[in-house]
Amino acid sequence: MGKIYDLAIVNARTRNTGSSQAAIGITQGRISMIGPSLDGEAKKTIDASGGLVTESFVNGHLHLCKVYTLEMAGQSALGEYQQGGMGGAMTAIERAAEFKNTYDAKWILPNVRKACDLALLYGNTHIRAFADVDSKARLEGVKALLAAREEYKGRLDLQVVAFPQDGILREEGALSYMKEAMSLGADVVGGIPWIELTRGDEERHVEEMFRLAAEFDKDVSMLLDDVGDADERTLEMCVLKGLAQGWQGRVTAQHCRAMSLYNENYFRKIAALMRKAGVGLVADPHTGPLHARVRDLAAAGVNVALGQDDIADAYYPYGRCNMLEVAFLASHLMWMTKFEDMELLYNMVTTSAARVLGLRGHVLEQGGTADLVVLPAEDVYHAIWDHQPPSHVIRNGLEITVGVN
Repeated sequence: MGKIYDLAIVNARTRNTGSSQAAIGITQGRISMIGPSLDGEAKKTIDASGGLVTESFVNGHLHLCKVYTLEMAGQSALGEYQQGGMGGAMTAIERAAEFKNTYDAKWILPNVRKACDLALLYGNTHIRAFADVDSKARLEGVKALLAAREEYKGRLDLQVVAFPQDGILREEGALSYMKEAMSLGADVVGGIPWIELTRGDEERHVEEMFRLAAEFDKDVSMLLDDVGDADERTLEMCVLKGLAQGWQGRVTAQHCRAMSLYNENYFRKIAALMRKAGVGLVADPHTGPLHARVRDLAAAGVNVALGQDDIADAYYPYGRCNMLEVAFLASHLMWMTKFEDMELLYNMVTTSAARVLGLRGHVLEQGGTADLVVLPAEDVYHAIWDHQPPSHVIRNGLEITVGVN
């Protein structure tokens, strides 16, 4: 008698099998067999009909507390952030800050649900989700995201980041709110040191966030050098502090747009430091005119990922939590249009993104976690080109029902 699988996917193409079709057997939430055909029976079978089956999508960066707030926050920040070589990025954050006085978990949570439902529709099962923490937002965003984390548990993995968007030296009381957010159960310590007004304050921002990470034994995820200024060095500060604290593999750098302005010698040095420290990077090229050199970082051995970043907020007016759409936009904006580039982009929303976020086993191989999508496309090229929702979304070996509010 053959094996009994909880779930099987047949007539599937994978990134390794090309035009040949395969069968995938799943047992107790794990991939237990990949081959030309099943060597047993399954309790449930999904016919991929020649479609591509891959790991589900990972969103390395989303300001989830802000989704669908553009009309509340106004559009004044958009121009400052996206024009003039990003020299006005700090002003954009200042202009977008005031509306946070209206923050209330009661209206934030329904917005969060809408975004989470869209994420599942598009096969996005893991999100690093940022919530602003300051004297205006207080802990309302964190509370909404923590509630959503529990509500979507088993379907969507939300890593909640406590994020001091307006700084900790500039924003009185922000550090106390950060400590309280971590006590409430936030998963990751955020940071944005470049927003501070002096180099010394930037360094102290980094120090305080890593001190908090050590106190709560949490990973660190910082927005670094998100501005058109090649002289900003908060990425270097963060990498060196991670090395000094022994936080190798536990630090994620977000944005790092100033990297596009670095001279070649300095870029190669910072890439080598990032690799040594195990610092992964998340880029969001569709939300600003500059972007990190992801192709070169990947070639240097640094794990890279893409993020949605924003959905209809003061910094970006669109967004659907569709990571194939994000890859499609990145392909244009970064001129990554060769097939080998598309394969890297696909990694940046699946396997490489998972490594950046510290997810283990997120790979389509025997023993891997059965978090998968079945796409109505035959290969990566067509999947990115069409960026259509999956026909099936599987989480922990179970097909999930997707409903959109």
